[in-house]
Amino acid sequence: MTQTAQHRPTSVQDLKDLVGTRLGPTEWHVVDQAKIDAFADLTGDHQWIHVDPQRAADSPFGSTIAHGLYSLSRTPAFLEELMAFDGFAHSLNYGYDKVRFIHPLPVDSRIRLVAELTSVEETGPGAVKVVTTLTVEAEGIDKPILVAESIGRFSA
Repeated sequence: MTQTAQHRPTSVQDLKDLVGTRLGPTEWHVVDQAKIDAFADLTGDHQWIHVDPQRAADSPFGSTIAHGLYSLSRTPAFLEELMAFDGFAHSLNYGYDKVRFIHPLPVDSRIRLVAELTSVEETGPGAVKVVTTLTVEAEGIDKPILVAESIGRFSA
């Protein structure tokens, strides 16, 4: 279930006003074996800890775990639950800094995203570079699954 984005910045100043604001959390999203297997098929990463439930049951994790990159790849869609950038003519995912896979994500977990705009830097007339700290949480797990800095470029 996707909710309407809570924030809709339409100007550089709107983005600057959001620096330091906690966004979220999003709705919970289930990560089941079918989603893990589909990601393995998409990426070609079929390591047994992700796709072999019988073998993974005997691992220290006790089950399969999602790929770390699965959690990272979900963050753009999660961020859309929290913020819409449709007020800008152009928006571009420019990359990530400081990506950390802090805790394994067991199959059948529920995850969500909390975000915080950490900086907005003007790069030209009506153009900005936005850094957002992304934290993926899993229900019942004290540590974050993932923490990363997302870098976006936006222009009017």
